[in-house]
Amino acid sequence: MKQCGIIILAAGSSSRMGKPKQLLEFDGMTLITHVSKIACQSKLYPVIAVLGANVDLIQANLDVPGLDIVINENWKEGMASSLLKGLNSMNEMYPHVDGVIILVGDQPHINNQHIDQLIDSQNKSGLPISACSYAGIMGTPALFHKTVFPELMLLKGDIGAKKIIKKRKQDVATVFFDKGVVDIDTLEDYENLINEKK
Repeated sequence: MKQCGIIILAAGSSSRMGKPKQLLEFDGMTLITHVSKIACQSKLYPVIAVLGANVDLIQANLDVPGLDIVINENWKEGMASSLLKGLNSMNEMYPHVDGVIILVGDQPHINNQHIDQLIDSQNKSGLPISACSYAGIMGTPALFHKTVFPELMLLKGDIGAKKIIKKRKQDVATVFFDKGVVDIDTLEDYENLINEKK
C-alpha cells in the first residue's frame, strides 16, 4: 500500500445507552475525540469520521485538526451505510488511497501501536486484510486493501466489516488486541470502563 487512510464509524444513535456515547468522557475528552486524535496522530492520511445521529451536538464537540467529517444521512439503515458513506467519500476526495483502516468510535483502548501493527502485519503477510483479534473473534480495528473495497461496499444493514473478515479468514493477518473486546454499548459498559481506571 502506498497510501492508507482511516475511517471512523460514529454515526449510531446509541439506543442502548440512551444518550450519545460518542460524547461520553474518557481520559479528559469525549470518546469520539479520543479515537479521532489517535487516528490523526498516526502517520496515515486522510482520516474521515462518519457522523449521523445527533450530528449537530457531536460536531459541536469535535474539533480535531486534520479530521474530515462526513455526514451519513442514512445512518438508520445501520453500520454498513456508514461504511459505504466513508468509502465513497474517501474515493471521491482522495482517489489515490489504496487501503483503509476501519475504526469504531466506542473502543476506548485503541492506540497508535495497534494502527502500526495492522500496517506491519499487512505488509509482511502480503494479505489483503489485517484485523485485530480478541476474545476468540477477529474484528475492528481492521485494515483492508483497495481490492476488498467492492465487497465492503456491498454490505447492507447493521452488518459491519466483520462479515468480510469472517468470510475471508484465509486472507486475514491478525494482530492481538486483548482490550479490543471492550466497547461501550450500555451505561454498565461505561461504568465498568470508568471503574477500571480508578
